[in-house]
Formats: sequence, C-alpha cells, structure tokens
Amino acid sequence: MGFCKLVIALGGNALQEAGAPATAEAQLEVVKKTCEYIADISCKGYEIAIVHGNGPQVGRILMASKAAENITPPMPFDVCGSMSQGYIGYHIQQSLRRALDKRNKKVPVVTLITQAVVDKDDPAFKNPTKPIGAFYTKEEADKLKTEKGYVMKDDSGRGWRRVVASPVPKRIVELPAVKVLWDSTICVAAGGGGIPVVEQEDGSLKGVAAVIDKDLAAERLAEDMNADILMILTEVEKAAINFNKPNQVDLGHITVAEAEKYMGEGHFAAGSMLPKIEAAVMFAKANPSHKAIITSLYKAVDALEDKTGTIITLNK
Repeated sequence: MGFCKLVIALGGNALQEAGAPATAEAQLEVVKKTCEYIADISCKGYEIAIVHGNGPQVGRILMASKAAENITPPMPFDVCGSMSQGYIGYHIQQSLRRALDKRNKKVPVVTLITQAVVDKDDPAFKNPTKPIGAFYTKEEADKLKTEKGYVMKDDSGRGWRRVVASPVPKRIVELPAVKVLWDSTICVAAGGGGIPVVEQEDGSLKGVAAVIDKDLAAERLAEDMNADILMILTEVEKAAINFNKPNQVDLGHITVAEAEKYMGEGHFAAGSMLPKIEAAVMFAKANPSHKAIITSLYKAVDALEDKTGTIITLNK
C-alpha cells in the first residue's frame, strides 16, 4: 500500500471508560489502550492526524473554575477549551509515543492547540443547544441569566444548565502548521472540535462560548488536508437504521445518496450518530475518491481493510 492520508476522529469511549472514575489518571489508562490501536494503524503505512472530543473534560474544568471563583477568577469558556486540548493531547502524545516505541516506529507525535473559525452569524448562536458544566436550581439559573447573560435550559428535569451554540467550523486556523508537519509527524489537532473563534473587522480572532462538533471539525481537517480517508471511531462497529428495534439493519458500504435518504427518514439520533453521518457524507461528497468510515476503535484496522464498519462513498 502506498502512503494514504487518514484523519481519525476519536469518540468519547476512546478517552474514558463508562463507570470509571472521572480522573486524569483513569483517562490516561484508557488512552494508553486506545493508542495501541492507533499505533497499529500507523505501522500499516497510514499517515495520520488525530481529532478528539472533550465534552466531559471541558465540563469538569468549567466546574472546577466555578467552584474556586472565591479564590481565583473563573476562566472563560474558550480558555477552558484550550486547557482541555492541552491535557488530552498530552495524554495522547505520551501514550502513542510509547505504543510506537514498542513497535520500533520512530515518528514524533505533537499536539497543536487549534482554533476553528466560525461565522458570527451562524444560526446556531440564536438557538444554543449544547449543555455544559454544572446543574443549577431554577433560582440559580435565573440569577446567572441576569448577571452573566447565560442561556439556561432545563436538562430533562435533572436541573438547569448553561447551553451554548454548536456552530459549523469554516476554517482551521492552524492548518498551515498541520501541512508543514504532516509528512514527518503525527498531529493531534482540532481537539474538542477546535476552539471556536470569530474574525473581527480588523482581522484579529476572538474566542466565543460555543462547542464545535468534533466530527465536523475532523471532516473540515480531512477535507482541507485532502486526506484519502476520514475515520470516525465510536462505540458501535456499524451505524444502523431502525436502531435498537427488532428490524434493525447494520449498514455496510453505502453511497452518499443512501446515507442522505436514511438521514431524511430520521434514522440517526441528533446527539449521537447523526453528526457522524453528516460529517461522513460531507467528506465523501467533496471528492469521488474520498472514503468515510464509521466503526469502533477495536475494529478500526479491519474497517480500513474493508472487512467491517459503515463505509460511505460518493458512488459504489
């Protein structure tokens, strides 16, 4: 196999284990296992970049900052996002370097603190939907609305939480650096979807309180790098229609048109599989030679060999 450019989007289960303590130490142990699979992919000759989520992590950073506000000023949301990129990237760098060393592959691994430009007029800003941070009572939520200008919503009857927008990433600011490093280095980039920033009139960038979907950020990176494959790793081996119903059908190799049909029929959950299918379709549409794969971490190598996974291409 010749060199093949691959962008990997890591799902939450690649960083944290369900039921495990929410500590940095527990996360590192999961990341060590995850990186064994990524090292196997690298050793098969793929040139890779890694994108990861950060939902639980950035939430904990926010809550820690809030809890300590009587001692030190709370950090703004965009700064918390950058902090999560740094420590998750550090865990991946350390673990992947160790896994590659065991396989006698000498390639550097580096994390880029990555900004993603979003449109200040993105419709998502008018309808924030992503809950972040702690739960509050109705009275506390009303106070935060008044004092901080936060948008607060009831979260399934469990309490009130701050919600932020989930805009579409338009441009990855550090893309030129990824291009320079690509041939020699495994880059961890656009962590948590990237730090959302908007362009000011003078051309400068300003961080905003928002969460970019990491699958869409991975698609943006893959498309801009002209990668051959976008691989989105999640908890299931294949996407499915009629999920969790008696007539569930696991999807193998499907076309963009088929995927769009299934999306239109409402087969994919908005907070779960839908953004993965959307990202896969966007990538496959961009170039007839592109391939998008949705599968589990444990089946990643098999999926790259067309043995499993949901594979989406423009044509059969």
